[in-house]
Amino acid sequence: MFDLHGKRAVVVGGTSGIGRSITLGLAAAGADVVASSRSKEAVDAVACEIEDAGRATLRITTNILCRSSLQALHDQVVSELGGVDILVNSAGITKRVPTLECSEADWNEILNVNLKGTLYGCQIFGRTMMDCGYGRIINIASLATYVAFQEVAAYGASKAAVGALTRSLAVEWAKTGVCVNAIAPGIVPTGLNRNIIESARGQELLARTPMGRFGAPEEVVGAAVFLASDASAFVTGQIIAVDGGYLASGVNQ
Repeated sequence: MFDLHGKRAVVVGGTSGIGRSITLGLAAAGADVVASSRSKEAVDAVACEIEDAGRATLRITTNILCRSSLQALHDQVVSELGGVDILVNSAGITKRVPTLECSEADWNEILNVNLKGTLYGCQIFGRTMMDCGYGRIINIASLATYVAFQEVAAYGASKAAVGALTRSLAVEWAKTGVCVNAIAPGIVPTGLNRNIIESARGQELLARTPMGRFGAPEEVVGAAVFLASDASAFVTGQIIAVDGGYLASGVNQ
């Protein structure tokens, strides 16, 4: 049920952090995977790892803020791999700043990358999936989809919106064969957040996590493979938290 052989996957933002782990996890499960980001060097490096796993891939860079760039990614994947069955929207940015001091430029950039980029991917790849009568879309949400974190209002707003977008598309597309779900990773050190969680803030986050440790990017892979596979055929509109119990917790000690 979790076998992805014969499936073709695209991971936008799939060359670093959690996206990279999902990319390699889908390949290990049997899928041919195209991991795309802005960095040619990163795309090439991950493509080599996919090929070493015996899976097919393409080397395509993408600008998440440019709809035509994502359309070009879609068109090349469909042309060269014959279609696309799985889409993971993993590109994201954040910035810690008091909300009163958050510039319009910073607010727009965070919302554009985290939300509009996800929308573009869903629209472009979702249309093809609906035409084929099959698809699995996995968006990357956040704990901030549910709870507030100090001085990251733009990020929180964007990730709350990703959760709403996920549910809306799941309802709209439920009868087309396309399942739309999301993963909300817990506190997982990556290049995106490492500076924040290595501060005193990180100790508070650790104390609020019942398992008493941070997660690893590889620990998100199981949820991604499940949502990408036929095992999740009756699952849509869900946000799966992979968070060490963070969202379930009240008082931990």
